Amino acid sequence: MSTPDAGHHWSQMQYLHEVVTNPHIRVRGTHSYCSKAYNGGFEESVVRYLYGDAFSRASWEPAWPIDELHIGDYVCIAAEVVILMGGNHTHRTDWFSLYPFAENAVDAYRGKGDTVIGHGAWLGMRSMIMPGVTIGEGAVVAAQGVVTRDVPPYTIVAGSPATPVRTRFAPEIIERLLALDLPSWPETKAEELRPLLCASDIDALERAAHAWEAEV
Repeated sequence: MSTPDAGHHWSQMQYLHEVVTNPHIRVRGTHSYCSKAYNGGFEESVVRYLYGDAFSRASWEPAWPIDELHIGDYVCIAAEVVILMGGNHTHRTDWFSLYPFAENAVDAYRGKGDTVIGHGAWLGMRSMIMPGVTIGEGAVVAAQGVVTRDVPPYTIVAGSPATPVRTRFAPEIIERLLALDLPSWPETKAEELRPLLCASDIDALERAAHAWEAEV
């Protein structure tokens, strides 16, 4: 009987801060992860650069600024997610020809800016994040969603192109969560208040957060 490959099981994951080597991918904190099920690793399978990955950096000098990928802490990236980097990949829709001829590459390229995955976001299985978008704090991209524009904090989006389905909480609670500035919390504070973060009592969370600040 053959032994199953544990590296492709749902319970296996890569912590991004441990595996990212690309200087254009910036990971905050030590908790963000991606599933190892059915992919070849975060830099090899999830992040798709036109220019900016290990191969292209070793092969030639880019003729334009390389877009950066910023990932907050506590981000959850499911299996087979694709984060597409590199603007329009030299396919100009306003030209008669979409073909990426090498001699026209510099004129053909149009950057989309950096991509940002906010603190505590969840990217569902087989979702695709297009270049230059910002996914807000605590947002959810449903399985197979294709994100082509910014996603507000604590909003669930689905479909292709992904559109808002609902917010995770009432607007007033979202405002209070954002005011707590969870991405700036030190590790000790997040650990101590974890029982309240893994709950839904905003009053209790605010009281504990303010009490913690008063003690330090």
